[in-house]
Amino acid sequence: MTWTIAPEPYDSPAATALWRAYYTEVSDRWYLLREGRRTGAEELEREIARESGAELAPPRGVLLVGRWGGEPAGTAGVRLLDAGTAELTRVYVARGLRGRGGAAALVGAAEEAARGFGAGRMVLDTRGDLVEARALYARLGYRETEAYNDSPYAEHWFAKPLGGRAGRAGRVEGVSPTG
Repeated sequence: MTWTIAPEPYDSPAATALWRAYYTEVSDRWYLLREGRRTGAEELEREIARESGAELAPPRGVLLVGRWGGEPAGTAGVRLLDAGTAELTRVYVARGLRGRGGAAALVGAAEEAARGFGAGRMVLDTRGDLVEARALYARLGYRETEAYNDSPYAEHWFAKPLGGRAGRAGRVEGVSPTG
């Protein structure tokens, strides 16, 4: 089997289920490390609803869904911060499918989408406890940089030049600045 990656509305059933899985995992990890507990159900619902993902819609963003064997199994989001800079967000691969190249494929597709939007640089933020994510980004050519936001959960910021600007999204069909 191989990964297939395509744009999908941020509020589709597959995207919503993957967002819930991603947020539950990173939130539980945060609270388990700091308070020895999982995220409370009410808190989880409130925060998932608060972060709708609307910024990952055309014309300034896209949510990519990766499928393994046709089943939704991962995401990567891109949103333009300014004319030359895109932000990578919501990189997630379902726990049982990690180690099969999905994260690198999703990040690569996100970079192509960012180029398609005209961005020459990709930035992202992550937490200190997400050591696997930090290792992935470093392996893919991202380097730690200065803070570009004031997110209360961001502890590390990364950037990567994207090289030449593509006029279209390359191999990620359906991604364009106009939707």
